[in-house]
Amino acid sequence: MAKTKTAYFCRNCGHQSPQWSGKCPSCSEWNTFEEEVIQRGSKETITNAGMVRINQPARTVKELESQNYPRYAIIDQELNRVLGNGLVPGSLILFGGEPGIGKSTLLLQLALQQNNMTVLYVSGEESEEQIKMRVDRVGLQNDLCWLVMETDIEQIEAHIAQVKPQLVIIDSIQTLQSKLIDSAPGSVSQIRENATRLLKVAKENNIAIFMIGHITKEGSIAGPKLLEHMVDTVLLFEGDKQHVYRLLRTTKNRFGSTNELGIYEMQGSGLREVSNPSELLIQQHQNGLSGSAISAALEGMRPMLIEIQALASTAVYGTPQRSTTGFDLRRLNMLLAVLEKRCGFRLGMKDVFLNIAGGIRMEDPGMDLAVVSAIISSNEDIALPELTCFAGEVGLNGEIRPVARIDQRIGEAKKLGFKKIVIPKHNKEGAYSGIEVIAVGRVDELISVLFG
Repeated sequence: MAKTKTAYFCRNCGHQSPQWSGKCPSCSEWNTFEEEVIQRGSKETITNAGMVRINQPARTVKELESQNYPRYAIIDQELNRVLGNGLVPGSLILFGGEPGIGKSTLLLQLALQQNNMTVLYVSGEESEEQIKMRVDRVGLQNDLCWLVMETDIEQIEAHIAQVKPQLVIIDSIQTLQSKLIDSAPGSVSQIRENATRLLKVAKENNIAIFMIGHITKEGSIAGPKLLEHMVDTVLLFEGDKQHVYRLLRTTKNRFGSTNELGIYEMQGSGLREVSNPSELLIQQHQNGLSGSAISAALEGMRPMLIEIQALASTAVYGTPQRSTTGFDLRRLNMLLAVLEKRCGFRLGMKDVFLNIAGGIRMEDPGMDLAVVSAIISSNEDIALPELTCFAGEVGLNGEIRPVARIDQRIGEAKKLGFKKIVIPKHNKEGAYSGIEVIAVGRVDELISVLFG
């Protein structure tokens, strides 16, 4: 008979230890070990390698054949973009996000939109009445969408074998439990066991499976880090619940790029795809106000224009404040140091607040030029020229460094009616019609161009 005993697991990284320890030797986190009951198999193992039958012989690299993965076309174009132009059969996808951000709503819309395939939606957190209320709110119907309320992994496998779906949605992996593991749902051993079994089901039956994962207070996906290594794709759904926009990013994708971005707008009837984010993000921009600049940013392959708002004022209290929303605070401090050291602006004793309008978060270094322009505009209380946008990275020496895909940035600005765009001089290679391109090499040249 199998012998049952306990072991200690790190709830942060999944490291297993026979005894409790204050500090995890794997991830160096403190007080993360939890005791769980594990079930060992029989000690009868085959130790002689000659007795093992080889199922598949080894092959050289030259013998391998290239395969084009077939993909399911997804009605949701934003999700389709992030996944890499389609859903690969047999892939296991981890879908994470904060509570209430819209994870279940987005995947339920996906299940109802895909009327060309059989979908099984497994809910372990909500009742049938709650799911029905969301279906009515979304306003979609699909006769090929099956719904089951279950948390037992053995029962879920039986439902998959009976329905034979092409797409399975699990809501969520933290609610599943296996009878073979004597521990509570959501524990490290349960998550690892259930994810392994779902991975086997996906690969053996050529089924695409979405698993919703919970988020910890630090912003990472709950459970062992091994969970992210096991799956094929990791998607993160983020955004400020006080704003209507939601961003879908991918941090891992074995079948596509990890640089794409999907944008949604939260409405009463569900999540709506935003096909032209530039127009929505700058539609409330008002000319003639100081401290506001438009940046031609790039997220993955998608160019977009976003509004950068800055406020520089004298510090009332002794220590000046630095605050950002949607922008890296450390990069803001670097840009302020460049302005003070290279351009002579007295910003050391001023409060500086920076905000990216719309509640989105961007990390494109090409926004530096717009951030610097907005700060100078607010500090001097002079509005920037109308219908002018910026694209460029600022170096520590005050130089304007080139950015990637400048043609796409200029094309997006031209499409939305901007008359001028300020770019690094090393990016200007030819003439552009319909828009005036101003090339600058240093921050002091930028000041001369803007304010004379």
